[in-house]
Amino acid sequence: MEWQDHGLILGSRKHGETGAIVEVMTEKHGRHLGLVRGGRSSRMRPILQPGNSVNITWRARLEEHLGNFTFEAGALRAADLMATPIGIYGIQTLSNHLRLLPERDPHSGLFYAAQVLVENFQYPEIAASLMVRFELALLEELGFGLDLSACASTGQQEELSYVSPKSGRAVSAQAGKPWADKMLTLPDFLNRFEEGWGRVPTAQAVADGFKLTGFFLERHIYGARGIRHPDERHGFIKNIAKYEHA
Repeated sequence: MEWQDHGLILGSRKHGETGAIVEVMTEKHGRHLGLVRGGRSSRMRPILQPGNSVNITWRARLEEHLGNFTFEAGALRAADLMATPIGIYGIQTLSNHLRLLPERDPHSGLFYAAQVLVENFQYPEIAASLMVRFELALLEELGFGLDLSACASTGQQEELSYVSPKSGRAVSAQAGKPWADKMLTLPDFLNRFEEGWGRVPTAQAVADGFKLTGFFLERHIYGARGIRHPDERHGFIKNIAKYEHA
């Protein structure tokens, strides 16, 4: 068995005296693990750092085997990521999110989104909104997507201000007003029918976005699987807030 693919390094662990088991998110083969012989050598260690992009060849006798990776270095951005708290917490959060996906299950859309995200951790104001959008896409891929296209009550596409915590559907300002204290806020940068769509969001909009995605991640994934809400995500959000208020 053999294939070639593009990948993003998520992490690695020691294997034997000189080897490493490396975890990557690939374009066509999903989240995948493989053995890298000599992975702990001085030549390979800089390549096998989280956040780096690589070209991969995987070989195994049978498809279900762990198999062996060989890598050709692509964009080596790990050193830059490790230079800031946002980069450190960002790549850790992204890796944790991708580990929620079934192993070897292709999700090319999330692979491309992850590549864009790691390339923008040096720009906190952009990375914040990209992470919220990534979490929405992750929920969608896992079967728990939110419907933000129209008001659940009236069907209108204008003045969408809330998201129902029960249905995960958008609600207009007028329809949701009587239950506003029980609704989740829909920030304008997630509402394609508002002027804020596509713009760099305010600090409050980012906070509302993370609260929105965090609620549904906790309900459908962390809570359902008995997983503790990751500290790395809290660290990323905390450092984004520090930057925005600096």
